[in-house]
Amino acid sequence: MTLRRLPLPDPGTPDLRSPGRFLLWLARMQWRIQTLGVLYGVAWMSAQAAVPAVLGAAVQAAVRNDQRRVGWCVLAVVVLGVVQALAGVMRHRIAVETWITAASRTQQLVARQASDLGADLSRQVATGEVVAVTASDVERIGGAFDVLSRFAGAVVAFIGIAVLLLATSPLLGAVVLGGVPLFALAVGPLLKPLERRESAQRVTLGRATELASDTIAGLRVLRGIGGEELFLDRFRAASQDVRVAAFATARVRSLLDSLQVALPGAFVVTVTWLGARLALDGSITVGQLIAFYGWTAFLVVPLRTITEAAHKWTRARVAAARIIRVLSLRRAVSPDAARPEPAGVGTPVLHDPLTGLDVARGRLTAVVCGDPEVAGRLADRLGGYVAVENGAPAEASALLDGVPTPAIATDVLRSRVLVQDKDPVLLSGTVAELLDVPRSGRVGAAEAVGAAAAHDVLDALRDLDGTHDPLDGRLTERGRTLSGGQRQRLALARSLVADPEVLVLDEPTSAVDAHTEARLARSLKAVREGRTTVVLSSSPLLLEHADTVVLVDPGRAPVVGTHRALLDLDRYRSVVTREEEE
Repeated sequence: MTLRRLPLPDPGTPDLRSPGRFLLWLARMQWRIQTLGVLYGVAWMSAQAAVPAVLGAAVQAAVRNDQRRVGWCVLAVVVLGVVQALAGVMRHRIAVETWITAASRTQQLVARQASDLGADLSRQVATGEVVAVTASDVERIGGAFDVLSRFAGAVVAFIGIAVLLLATSPLLGAVVLGGVPLFALAVGPLLKPLERRESAQRVTLGRATELASDTIAGLRVLRGIGGEELFLDRFRAASQDVRVAAFATARVRSLLDSLQVALPGAFVVTVTWLGARLALDGSITVGQLIAFYGWTAFLVVPLRTITEAAHKWTRARVAAARIIRVLSLRRAVSPDAARPEPAGVGTPVLHDPLTGLDVARGRLTAVVCGDPEVAGRLADRLGGYVAVENGAPAEASALLDGVPTPAIATDVLRSRVLVQDKDPVLLSGTVAELLDVPRSGRVGAAEAVGAAAAHDVLDALRDLDGTHDPLDGRLTERGRTLSGGQRQRLALARSLVADPEVLVLDEPTSAVDAHTEARLARSLKAVREGRTTVVLSSSPLLLEHADTVVLVDPGRAPVVGTHRALLDLDRYRSVVTREEEE
């Protein structure tokens, strides 16, 4: 089954011209399994629709005392029951499969887009919007495909019953065929208002989620300045907006749900009353009357299924519109197939035009910045994470082998340059899974852990979990049970295993004690021998082992030298030793 192949090797290239075209593209991507589900849905619903006809024939045979015909009818009911059960099981299994596959494909598209955009994503669209897309919109997309097989079965069963009714009683057939358009006319006008209110609710929910994310991220700062109540009031107001929008949506939805019950009920009552009148007039037999009763009771199922499908497809269109918005975002400069050609060892591999920094290939370069924010923005530029304002780069981009980073194909750039944040993120799982990243094969896991001085972290996790292999120790979400220094060392081990051509480390030892930092400085240079490494730090222990140290100061030309040579410079000494500049 398809579920065994999830996640998909390639989710494909979606059609983003409209929500309808996007949903149609998803259907085409899984047309085989979807077609099989429709066939099972038709068989399942048709078997149910045939039971009243067989029961009616059995009653009529009993009235005529035709025991043989009664026996055949009983056998037919048993066969129909078996077909209905088997088809129902398979229809449900395939419905779940199509639901999960469509949702998973959509989620992979969003994840791929987030990976391609990098830091551009949060600058172009609110974080809360992305969270809402992955949390609710993806599920609604799956729901549209879940109902498709039942909808097909409902339509076929309804048409079949209408044909039988027309053949038996033209009046009843005409009522059934005429009732559906009236049903659609009553429900149809509610779909557009529901879509608009669903869309408005999604907007307010995204704003509330964004505000909650910002508040949680800045909670420590808010407590420091006493701003908790201010943001709490803002969140209360945003929550009330969500409540009002939800009530507005619920009003239309409740009306739709009530019509979903009332209209089929009225329809059934009308058909039953007409059938009873025809039986009294002698226009139809007792067996046919029994069949009519069964069909009218059964018609509630396909009619409600058709209404449910309309509701879910409306919600799916709203969700698809939000997803298309995210998938349509582009980087500040559209990446092409640019593949920079590497030059020889010692030549500049990276150049930052804002600071004038040149990073030599194959060397360990330490960059000293007096302002941590300047260092953070420099690391982002070197990695190709360029700030975007109004769809254009907010500042100059770094060059990789003479090519602007936004013009380099994302997969090429990410495979060549790796940036490790000063506050790295560790995902939950085992240490082995943490270190299972794309790699060159030059640095093994054990060597990387040793170079990052992280053996004690692995031993602590192993003892905590009672495992034999240190790599089997488990990490909690974001590594919250570890100290800041332990997280930094495990993240460094992960970066060393990846062994990129260019590794940019932003304050990799800011939370590590001096003894461990000294060991890290020695081993980092050894394990990265022949590779390009950029360390943004003002730690003398790291600067001592760098091949080249560059002092970067906004508005001034960079100063290049060794750590000991630059100590004679007052500006450098004031940053590194925290002495006042004379």
